[in-house]
Amino acid sequence: MAAALSRALKLPGKKGSELGEYDPLTQADSEDDSEEDDLVLNYPRNGLGRGNCMGSGTTDMRGGRVGRLMEDEDDVDERDEDEEEWREQHLKKNRQERDDLKSRQYWSQREGRDLGFQDGGGPGSTRAGGLGLDSGSDPEAKRIRMRGTIRTTVFLVPLCCAVLLVLLCAFLLPCQQGELNGIPQWETGLGEVGVNSPPLALWDVDNDTIEDVLVSVTQLTNDSRLGGPQGNSKEHSVAAVSAVRGNVLWKTGLKEPALSIQCGMRPQARPVAPPRRTFPQRQSVSGPAGQGRGPICLVTGSAHLSALDAATGKMLWTVSPGQIVSQVVSVPDLTGDAVPDLLIAALPPDQASDLSLMLLSGVSGGPIGHPVTFNVTTQGKLIGPELHVTKQRAYYILFGLGTVEAVWLTDIYTQATSNAPSRTKVSPALRVKEPSWEKMHKPNSSLIHISSGPDQVDFFLPMAAGLCSNHNNLYFQFDMNASSSNWAVVYGSRRLSVLKEQDAQTEWMVSTAAIQSRPTPGYFNGDRIPDLLIQQSAGPGVRKVQVINGASGQNLWEAEFVCPRIHLQGSSLLTSSGQSAFLFWAGDIQRPQNLSIATPSPVESPADPVLRKLYLLHPAYPTILVELTSTTDTILTAAVSYQEQQKDASYVTVSSRHPPTGPKPDAQVVKHMRLKALITDGRVLWLGEARRASQSLRPGDFEINKFFRQLSFRPHQVKTK
Repeated sequence: MAAALSRALKLPGKKGSELGEYDPLTQADSEDDSEEDDLVLNYPRNGLGRGNCMGSGTTDMRGGRVGRLMEDEDDVDERDEDEEEWREQHLKKNRQERDDLKSRQYWSQREGRDLGFQDGGGPGSTRAGGLGLDSGSDPEAKRIRMRGTIRTTVFLVPLCCAVLLVLLCAFLLPCQQGELNGIPQWETGLGEVGVNSPPLALWDVDNDTIEDVLVSVTQLTNDSRLGGPQGNSKEHSVAAVSAVRGNVLWKTGLKEPALSIQCGMRPQARPVAPPRRTFPQRQSVSGPAGQGRGPICLVTGSAHLSALDAATGKMLWTVSPGQIVSQVVSVPDLTGDAVPDLLIAALPPDQASDLSLMLLSGVSGGPIGHPVTFNVTTQGKLIGPELHVTKQRAYYILFGLGTVEAVWLTDIYTQATSNAPSRTKVSPALRVKEPSWEKMHKPNSSLIHISSGPDQVDFFLPMAAGLCSNHNNLYFQFDMNASSSNWAVVYGSRRLSVLKEQDAQTEWMVSTAAIQSRPTPGYFNGDRIPDLLIQQSAGPGVRKVQVINGASGQNLWEAEFVCPRIHLQGSSLLTSSGQSAFLFWAGDIQRPQNLSIATPSPVESPADPVLRKLYLLHPAYPTILVELTSTTDTILTAAVSYQEQQKDASYVTVSSRHPPTGPKPDAQVVKHMRLKALITDGRVLWLGEARRASQSLRPGDFEINKFFRQLSFRPHQVKTK
């Protein structure tokens, strides 16, 4: 028993086959197994220590063998306590060193990543194999961090400056465009209605990239209000109205009512085949007559032709060439002064049945030679004059009274200057002739007969989409007529025909009802040939609107409406999809069940207000019309203006508004409407029974509204050949 007890008491300091060799350092280095080792090493002490149930108690004698055993046990306990104290201190030190090592490795790796180095490479790496670290690595790390901070600062400062500059340009510069988009609709009253169809022109007067409105104004003078002998006297002027706010930019007095206003002529050289029209840039008014000026607006009256500076409205010159019966046509330079010249049609005072063509200088408006008179004795509606450029780049003038004739431009100049001693030679570009046209000459005449048929010509226009969009623009007319397109001709208001441009032969002809206004070219189908929207009378109080295929004359679309007593040409607008959206005025939609009953609509009293509605038709949804707006005013003339930057268009109208009380004359109201805003607030209408007939296939209301609200418009690009 004593031997066994002695061996048990000496286990902590001896080798045992069951516990193995005990090494405090090895046990301390093993962090994971430290707690388990403590339990193993303390097992004998916990099981055989003093004062426990297995000991001899405090009253045991220290003498004898048992006493010696107790003394040996005390020595062992003291050694165990020393070893335990040393082990705890060593373990605490090892843990602190490991924590310091991990912390240094973490910050060293983070600095290495910030400087672009990988672990183990570059000056920022700290890889220690033991517990010891180089004391000189701390200053090196500080230098690395300082160098990285400097590099980051050098990179971020220019970047922040560039970002601030971009934001400054992005947010401050478009402020002007935000102002331009601020007013979607405005109207202003300008005097009284002087003529049935007051002239209207569109041009960018204030150089803000949006076309402003130029309109003729007639108003009573101050003396007329007194009831004197001149009580009916009126003053006439032309005013430029801002398209943004509707305020008058300038106003210039005239000697007589204006019959036409045309803008865009530049008193400077231009190529024979001009590029597509862009927004003009304002130029200063300086130099001699016609030189160094900006765009000019030409105002035509019955006896006077005036040139105004488009930017300021200043009168530049006025001439009296006789009784003027047409608008001005801009022709290439004939006098060699590098300025486009002008051509007008006039009636001689002694022969009202004959028509004269006059050439005027584009610099001063003075006549070039004498008027050239042609024996056009047919009575009818005046056609033209218009400038047409053939495929061979030959220049011809189209005109006529109830007929369409053509004459070579150089021939007109030769006859006008035949008696001039110092006649300027025309440029070689103007000496080109069209061989196929020269074969159609009348016997013993310089005229070329274009129209054919016994009926008189009521409407004649080139088959060029967007012809009515830029209203009364001199450059626009030149570009459109240079497109070498075919012509649409309306004979006697009941026959519609298309003539080939190369030989004036009839392509197709259809019989229609009485066409009430000039056809409107536009793209309805996908063959890239302009189609025609026509408005015709379908019976008492009923108007039919049709779209005719420009290639074959077939009917593509039609609808009938209540006639609103208005004869106004429609408009076409090119959309981003390549198809055209058509605008026209009409009354309420005539339902099919009402058409079968051939009863005339009740005759409305002139005092009763008539509601007129503006509709939009898009070929993508031919069974749907969008009612944009409605009014009781009488629309006299209208035009379309594009905003290229906003991908939008504006619809401008000049209307007659009857005063609510009193014997005052009708007021002239100019109204400017943004089309996207009108479409957003518009009302979608289904034609006839199309909604119920195709109930399963019809698109949803959300799809239709999304399509029309996402429409974007762009100007027509005319390709010259």
